[in-house]
Amino acid sequence: MGRGKFKGKPTGRRQFSTPEEMLAGTSTRPRTFKKEEVKDKEEESQEESEEESEEESEGESAKKKGTQGVIEIENPNLVKPKTLKAKDADLEKTTELSRREREELEKQRAHERYMRLQEQGKTEQAKKDLERLQLIRQQRAEAAKKREEEKTAREQKKAEARK
Repeated sequence: MGRGKFKGKPTGRRQFSTPEEMLAGTSTRPRTFKKEEVKDKEEESQEESEEESEEESEGESAKKKGTQGVIEIENPNLVKPKTLKAKDADLEKTTELSRREREELEKQRAHERYMRLQEQGKTEQAKKDLERLQLIRQQRAEAAKKREEEKTAREQKKAEARK
C-alpha cells in the first residue's frame, strides 16, 4: 500500500526509552552503543591529556570551537583574538573611536549646541520664530481691541434704543 505524497526519512523515527525501561534494562537501544561510548570517552580523555600537555608546552590555552578543532587551516587573513590579562591591561591608554562613533558624537554635540542657541534666540530659525510670534501677538491684541470697541458700540446702541 502506498504511503502517500510525503515519505518518512529512511532512518525511521527516533524512539526514546522511558526511565522505567532504562531501570528494568528492557530498553530497545542496542548494547553496542554503550561499548562505543566507553571507547569514545577513553579516546577523548587521552586526547584531552595530550592537548593539555601540548598547551602547557606551547603556552596556548585557546579552545577551538566548531570545525576549527577538526580542520587545521592556514589562513593569512585570519585574525587571532588577542587576550589580555588584567595585570597587563594599560589603564592610561585611551581607546580611539571609530569613524562612525566619532561622527555620531560630533553630530550629537552639534545638535546640543544648536538647541542651546535656539533657546537663547541666537539662531536664524529662532529669530524668525520670535518675529512670527511677535506678529501673531500684535494681531491678537488688535483683534481683541476691535472686539472691545464693537462691544461698546453695541451697548451704546442698545442704551440709545431704550431711551
